[in-house]
Amino acid sequence: MSDQGNIEEDEYPTEIHEFLSDFECSLYTVDEMINTMISVSRGELLCKLDPLEQAKLDLMSAYSLNSLFWIYLVTQGVNPKEHAVKQELERIRTYMNKIKEIGDKKKAAKLDKSAASRFLRNALWEPNCGESKQLPDHSKSTCKIKKKK
Repeated sequence: MSDQGNIEEDEYPTEIHEFLSDFECSLYTVDEMINTMISVSRGELLCKLDPLEQAKLDLMSAYSLNSLFWIYLVTQGVNPKEHAVKQELERIRTYMNKIKEIGDKKKAAKLDKSAASRFLRNALWEPNCGESKQLPDHSKSTCKIKKKK
């Protein structure tokens, strides 16, 4: 091994060198993200978020940690599909779907009853027979004059 902690190329098959390099870059990126999240206190972060966003943050944190544990199990040769972490990830996904449904309901269009009633009243309005003089073409008037017998 070299002084930098990297594995030298002659210690493993050359076919996997690119995969190992990509994996190392990914680990570095994950490390940076975790350090960024840890740098801000949880209380500080939560006070800036509404309850729905707080729930999303908690679920994403739990999902991320369980995903990292899944990766750890794979690197140790353990099949994570047969481990309890699989059920935990499924449980978290269920809650994530519930949070998504709640968020979708908040974003959904809401009925403004007063605006709807004004719209319908104006859209269905027909002039009275006395107001038919205001119509440009009297032949198209919908007013019916009753004939006297």
